[in-house]
Amino acid sequence: MTLSASGHPSLEELVFRRALELAALGPEGENPRVGCVLLDADGSAVGEGWHRGPGTPHAEVDALAAAGGQARGGTAVVTLEPCSHTGRTGPCTKALLDAGVARVVYGCADPNPEAAGGAAVLIAAGLPASLAQNADSRTEAEELIRPWATAYRHRRPLVTWKWAATLDGRTAAADGSSRWVTGKSARRDVHRLRAAHDTVLVGTGTLLADDPALTVRDAPLAGPPPRPAVMGLRPVPPSARLLNGPVSAVHLKTRDPHRALADLWHAGARRVLLEGGAHLAGAFVREGLVDDVVAYLAPLLLGAGLPAVADLGISSLSEAVRLDLHDICVLGGDVRLTYRTRPATPPPPSPPPPPSPPSAATPPGHDGEAATDNVRPQMEQ
Repeated sequence: MTLSASGHPSLEELVFRRALELAALGPEGENPRVGCVLLDADGSAVGEGWHRGPGTPHAEVDALAAAGGQARGGTAVVTLEPCSHTGRTGPCTKALLDAGVARVVYGCADPNPEAAGGAAVLIAAGLPASLAQNADSRTEAEELIRPWATAYRHRRPLVTWKWAATLDGRTAAADGSSRWVTGKSARRDVHRLRAAHDTVLVGTGTLLADDPALTVRDAPLAGPPPRPAVMGLRPVPPSARLLNGPVSAVHLKTRDPHRALADLWHAGARRVLLEGGAHLAGAFVREGLVDDVVAYLAPLLLGAGLPAVADLGISSLSEAVRLDLHDICVLGGDVRLTYRTRPATPPPPSPPPPPSPPSAATPPGHDGEAATDNVRPQMEQ
């Protein structure tokens, strides 16, 4: 934390924290979440703004509209480097220059080469632009756009694998019973997790076994509800609950995780929550397509039953998938552990594969999902 001469947080840090709060109001999706605070020449806040989704004004333009002429000679504090290109909206660099802003402070550089370079454009025009001085502020800014930035770099949605299990890693008992492994607090938290994603994905095995709705309940939504998605070749019954939710469901008629994510990417998905099915989870883990792991562990021991993940083809400890612990949270008697995988350095962004062509459904039982996926792991409906 940067302290002023009086020992208190600097004005820049306080204003930047407010910009982060504003950015968090925006929805996850195709565009990054960005917040902006405008100060007049005397250092008083005169405008605030945030990005509300594709096609809406960017945070800087939103804040400039609120500030009006008071922005002239002032400072713009924004969580992401102002864009320098024309897309659905005009470049924020031009808006800031036209408004007569005298200085720009931003939290992190834009990873999108089409929009990056805004700071250089401003500096070349005589408007000072620099990264926030406080390291924590820069880290928080990068963390805020991480899902979007990760999706952009890999040209596929960020994938979070969520599962709930006993302390010895069982998602269901030997007889298939799984309701409920975790308590109410943990199950409520699953809805918060769903609300932070734009898509919730299960396999057809889980769909046919549990008929989940995959909706968000008892959790606030910053944007549209997440879209339910089903992966597998078995047909989706017309009576399936997820077909009758607030958002139309998508059926990914493939067994290939890469193809499924490519189809979701083309449909606009940028953050996918993977739920249900040890074999479906194993397929994504084996292909290196899981970015985050959220595990809800209950203080129970079963000794036998359905494992959280199927065989990964690992025969030695040296081949284990390594994770980095990101967060621990106690939820009633359960514990939520959040991990991040250690991906290899991604290649330069390249166009994703084209969407899958329509494919005919195969007979039940021939979609490549193992029969054990029909054993019911705990599935929050």
